[in-house]
Amino acid sequence: MRRIIRGVTCLLVGMPLFAADPVALDRDDWPWWRGFTRDGTAAPGQEAPTTWSETEHIIWKTDVPGRGHASPTLVGDRVFLATGDPEAGTQGIVAFSRANGKKLWQQTVNTGGLPAKIHNKNTHASGTVACDGQRVFCAFYNKQGIQVAALSTAGKPVWSKRAGDFNPQKYAFGYGASPIIYRDWVLVASDYEKGGFLVALDRNSGATAWKIQRDAMTNYATPMVAHIDGRDQVLLGGNESVYAYDPTNGEQLWKAPGPSLATCGTLVTDGDLVFTSGGYPQKFTVCVKDGREVWRNNQKAYEQSMLVHEGHLYMLNDNGIAYCWKSSDGKEQWRERLGGPVSASPVRVGDLIYQANEKGSTFVFKADPSGFQLVAENKLGDDSFATQSICGNRIYTRVGYRRGGTRREMLICIGK
Repeated sequence: MRRIIRGVTCLLVGMPLFAADPVALDRDDWPWWRGFTRDGTAAPGQEAPTTWSETEHIIWKTDVPGRGHASPTLVGDRVFLATGDPEAGTQGIVAFSRANGKKLWQQTVNTGGLPAKIHNKNTHASGTVACDGQRVFCAFYNKQGIQVAALSTAGKPVWSKRAGDFNPQKYAFGYGASPIIYRDWVLVASDYEKGGFLVALDRNSGATAWKIQRDAMTNYATPMVAHIDGRDQVLLGGNESVYAYDPTNGEQLWKAPGPSLATCGTLVTDGDLVFTSGGYPQKFTVCVKDGREVWRNNQKAYEQSMLVHEGHLYMLNDNGIAYCWKSSDGKEQWRERLGGPVSASPVRVGDLIYQANEKGSTFVFKADPSGFQLVAENKLGDDSFATQSICGNRIYTRVGYRRGGTRREMLICIGK
């Protein structure tokens, strides 16, 4: 597998260079939730298709055992997916060949212990796995807690650890946060009404490097790491606030008023301003800076995340209406009804945004504040909840097909 040192990779894809970060991956990888840059931005120079169908531009299709809403994770010659099987009572990871979609291995991480109740739109494998090139990391809701595990890229167990309690009762909707990698650690967040946590586990051993308690509120968001004001920060929205933590020790750096009690999307930043949206019970989008609110509006992206690009914020709300706002003051540039409902997050490839809805349609439109410009609308499968991964000039998407009352999932590679 072709390798590029981490510093060069970061410059290629535009991600801030995290000092002493030992992860070395290729620019054509998609190693964790929302890709290299952690904000849904594909590497520059991609030539992914803008149109496709069940037969056009399909490189391969393969059946996915079980069910999940986790996005495909791509490192080297492999594609990794989290999957759960409620009938068998299992959760685990399955790996496929990136070249032809052949299943290479499937490893069960948990047997039994699945929660009795989750939201009907959630699954037992909604968090996207993260890969550092040597290990694959997953986080599952199991036995009234969050179980974090590491496997080798060959599917062999490395370590497994219960990170902490998670057993929401008032909002028993399940879990959906993804593990994220920072330096020598894998970071995992969990929020529920008896008290949540944010923990850093050693990637090699699973040992706890640090752990902090979070406010006792239910939330479903995945944190992100960004470089702001000259330092790396872990950013997390929800619990009626936006939080920033020091990723080396968990110390809270600042806290600002946030959108609502609960949100599922991962916030985004332009390196100065931080944007988050939600949720429940209130609905609005908020921009904050240095712990203070800059602007807000009354639109929400509850399950899906947003995109920020060249001074503008792009969002598809829960009802399928696309918005473009000026980042600095929230002034609306345009809005356009595309169609919903929406669970997946957008991905930007150059000046194009790819956005899937739950009905299996993907809208491709320009990241252009001057006006909405639809490039294409493509239909694939009967439903689509997982966010697409776009790298190496190809689109990897997880979709559902319904035949005679039976649903099955497929992983599909789209390319020219």
